Amino acid sequence: MASNWIDIRDEIRRRVLERELLPGAKLPNDQELAEEFDCSRTTVQRAMLDLAQSGTVNRRRKGGTTITLHPITRTTFDIPITRLEIEAAGHEYGYFLVSRDILMSPPRVASSFGLAEPTKMLRVRALHMADKQPYIFEDRWIAHDTTPEILDVDLSRESANEWLIRNRPYSDCEVRFLAKRATHEEADLLAADVDEALFVMERTTWINGAPITTVRALAKPGYQLVAKAN
Repeated sequence: MASNWIDIRDEIRRRVLERELLPGAKLPNDQELAEEFDCSRTTVQRAMLDLAQSGTVNRRRKGGTTITLHPITRTTFDIPITRLEIEAAGHEYGYFLVSRDILMSPPRVASSFGLAEPTKMLRVRALHMADKQPYIFEDRWIAHDTTPEILDVDLSRESANEWLIRNRPYSDCEVRFLAKRATHEEADLLAADVDEALFVMERTTWINGAPITTVRALAKPGYQLVAKAN
């Protein structure tokens, strides 16, 4: 079975922690790792990006990838696959596509990407459920010029959250956390009270300066987010 990028990241991290890979050691190139883990080079590159961001490895264009001499300990935030998050907590996962449209992005979305003006994008609104109860409502904009494959994905069966994490590596990510009062529609979708405070996660990703996606994820009342130090 082919490995996903999380499997590869965790295996490299294990080899470092168990001293199978020592500080300064050079890793095989991306193609060799892709053959070892039976996956694409893109999947390896996504794993290496995460390891580089956490300070585990150094990536140099012509110098290859090496284990950091002095690993950096920092708090990291992995973009979660909501389905796996729900299932890991022992709950039954459910998913409902609320809407899928190609629309002109509003100024707020264009600004979050750093674009000078609005452009047409794919807007996907979806509800993730745990044990048939609302869990997270996503309002997502996807730059389909950067990610044209998303237009062929059946988003009524597979969430954009999961497809993007598994198939579209990013080079830059911005994350914001805030609270907002539930609108009538949000309260109805999340089984909350109107004006009840909701926890909001906003994420925007780019690949080499080109926008990929920006999402506002509103969590059910009582949701908790946990970060870990690596």
